[in-house]
Amino acid sequence: MKKSDFYFDLPERLIAQHPLEQRDASRLLVLDRADGSVSHRHFRDLLEYVQPGDCMVFNNSRVIPARLMGHAVGKTTPIEVLLLTDKGNGLWECLTRPGRKTREGVELVFGDGILTATVESVQPDGNRLICFHYDGIFLEILDKLGTMPLPPYIKEKLDDPERYQTVYSKMPGSAAAPTAGLHFTPELLNSLQEKGIRLAFVTLHVGLGTFRPVKEDEITDHVMHSEYYIMDEQTAEQINNTQENGGKIWAVGTTACRTLETIADESGKVQPQSGWTDIFIYPGYRFKVVDHLVTNFHLPESTLMMLISAFATREMIMEAYREAIEEEYRFFSFGDSMMIF
Repeated sequence: MKKSDFYFDLPERLIAQHPLEQRDASRLLVLDRADGSVSHRHFRDLLEYVQPGDCMVFNNSRVIPARLMGHAVGKTTPIEVLLLTDKGNGLWECLTRPGRKTREGVELVFGDGILTATVESVQPDGNRLICFHYDGIFLEILDKLGTMPLPPYIKEKLDDPERYQTVYSKMPGSAAAPTAGLHFTPELLNSLQEKGIRLAFVTLHVGLGTFRPVKEDEITDHVMHSEYYIMDEQTAEQINNTQENGGKIWAVGTTACRTLETIADESGKVQPQSGWTDIFIYPGYRFKVVDHLVTNFHLPESTLMMLISAFATREMIMEAYREAIEEEYRFFSFGDSMMIF
C-alpha cells in the first residue's frame, strides 16, 4: 500500500488549539464496522456502548516536561533539546534544534548549570544520544527547567499543563500524551465501574516514533521506533478473565492497542511483562485481543491512520473522516474522539 492511500485534506480551522472546558463534552463519532455506518454522539455517551463484563484498557503513562532550553558551553546560541527515550543511567535519546550545534562531544548547559549534558553520539536518523549530569532527582530538575512538549500544530499557549495529561496518568516517561484518554473524567470512570466494566492499565511511554511522518512511498518500508511498555499481573488477569467470561476488550487509544497487540499470543491471551515494542500495524494485520477501539482523529498519512484502517477498513475510515470534516469535528490532540465498534 502507498502512503498516499491514507491522505486526506484537512482545513486548518479544524485543528483544535485548546481543550474543551469539560473533558467528556467532546463529540464522539461512532463507526460500526459491521456495516460502515456512522453516528454522531458525545463522549459521555460511551457508557451506552460498553457492556457489563467488558474491560477497558488505558495507558497510564504521564507526560514529562521534556522540552529543555540550554546552550553549548562557552556559547550563547539557544539550543532546544526534546527528551524522547530514557536509555538508563542518565542517557536519553533526544531531538535537538539546531542540529548542527549538537555534534558529538558538545557540552550543554541548562538552568545556570544545575543540569549539564554531553552529546554522546549522533544516530543515523539524526536523533542524539545525550548523557545528562546532575545532583538530585532528574524528574524534579525537569519540573524546574522543562516545559510541556506540545505538538507543533498547537500554536496557542496551554494555561494548565494538566490538560495535556489524562486524569489517570501515573507513570512519568512520555514525550507526548496518549490523547484518546484526555476525554475521560473521574466521574465517567466511576460510572463505567458502577456499570460493571473492568478498568485496566498498561504503560507505554509515548515517544515521537509513533507520530514520525512516513517518508517512504511504500508503507512497508517505514521503520517504527521502539517504545517501552509495562503490563503488570493484575492487568493481565483482568484481560484474560474478561475474555474467558465472554467480555470484550476495549483499547483506549492506539498506544494501549499497540501494547496489547505486542503482548498477546496468537490466542489473544496476555501475560505480565515489560519490554520494547516497534510494532507497526497496517491493513492486513489480524488483531489478536482488541475488540473495540477508542481513539482521536489522526494526521494524514500517519502510522496511526494506518492502524485504525487495519482495525476497520481503509475505505470505512476515509469515509468516516470525510464525514467528520463535513460535520466540522475538532481534530488531533485536543480534538474530538472516535469509537470504532
